Amino acid sequence: MTAPRIPNPFNVPELKEKILFTLLCLFVYRIGAHITVPGVNAQATIDFFRNQSGTLFGVYNLFVGGGLSRATVFALGIMPYISASIFFQIMGAVFPTVERLQKEEEGRKKITQWTRYLTIGLAAAQGWGVSLFLEQLQNAVASPGMGFRIVTTFFLTTGAVFIMWLGEQITERGLGNGMSLLIFFSIIERVVPSALQIPEYLRTGALSFPRLLLFFAIMLAVVWITVAIIVAARRIPIQIPRKVMGRGRIREGQKSFIPLRLLTANVMPIVFAQSIIIVPGTMAQFSNISWLRDLSDVFQRGSLAYYLVYTVLIVFFTYFYTAIVFNPVDLSENLKKQGGFIPGVKPGQRTADYIDHVLSRITLPGALFLTAVAVLPMILLDYFKVPFAFGGTSLLIVVGVALDTVQQVQQHMILRQYDSFMKQGRIRTRGRQRLM
Repeated sequence: MTAPRIPNPFNVPELKEKILFTLLCLFVYRIGAHITVPGVNAQATIDFFRNQSGTLFGVYNLFVGGGLSRATVFALGIMPYISASIFFQIMGAVFPTVERLQKEEEGRKKITQWTRYLTIGLAAAQGWGVSLFLEQLQNAVASPGMGFRIVTTFFLTTGAVFIMWLGEQITERGLGNGMSLLIFFSIIERVVPSALQIPEYLRTGALSFPRLLLFFAIMLAVVWITVAIIVAARRIPIQIPRKVMGRGRIREGQKSFIPLRLLTANVMPIVFAQSIIIVPGTMAQFSNISWLRDLSDVFQRGSLAYYLVYTVLIVFFTYFYTAIVFNPVDLSENLKKQGGFIPGVKPGQRTADYIDHVLSRITLPGALFLTAVAVLPMILLDYFKVPFAFGGTSLLIVVGVALDTVQQVQQHMILRQYDSFMKQGRIRTRGRQRLM
């Protein structure tokens, strides 16, 4: 018995071009992530970021692939564009005018253009803030002043705009979602050096071999569960009534389903929760206010207050972001326009209420799973003394983007096989050949 043959994506010319173009863009992205801004001592910023894993700087540095710690021209990464996109998503949920634009083709083009403009503004503001931050670090800037701030803001804004353009090019001409792939590659680029240091940790005794095996077993189990949860969905059956055709023929009604994902909000609740809970510690680091330092000590990682507030924030933002990205009323109206219905549920508001009820029930286990994924790495770091980070946010992003990219590759392969079948397959019917 021969093993099944694994299809080679490079055998498909269109898919091969997309893969090579995507790899070329990612290569350019990583080159720019190692070009330091003029007038900055990169070693000084690297020394500062060594103890910033639990602060706002550390979280931001994770998503930009270490570019902020090296003070590179790509230090802002794709984050200004993501912030602008999230802003318009929230605007669509609050203002009906923006919501109408999101439903129209021309309106979506306008919002895309507005997102680009807002990205430039956010990048310029963040670039100016980074220049002020760099001037506060000891021995980081050779010639501080207005000239350095303008030059740094210009380079960082240009780098953010170029990354935005690069991500759009990957989405249009490459494989997968360009913005997600840039974050994915930034995270992977930081994980690989840490993994290569494992032999050194074993040699020096910083990590024992049994603990390492247990850690890898837990990590594999978490990855497996994460994949299962990401693809999990509650299927709500829908049916379109059968229609009477001409000459007494009756066409059977079409049966389908609405997939409600368990993790509709994906990784965003963890990002929002992290951004809020690490604010006291980050502000206390640059402030001499006593009550702010006391508040930072209360919310120190590992304390009971930290885990309780972190859990509440993740659950809250899971429901909040799910309500933004998923509208049961719109889904009910579209289903009603198509003549479809949920068996046993009246069309209209009753359908919307039913979908909202089901979505609320499945969102809770999804929120608890996000909490477990976010907290478990901290327990591993504190209890097992693992000397390298294993972030839940990074895990969800890597797994989600990897699954989405693999699905797109499979779709291209299936489409290629279908096109080949359409061109070559013929069926004889009543002495005539009919192209399938």
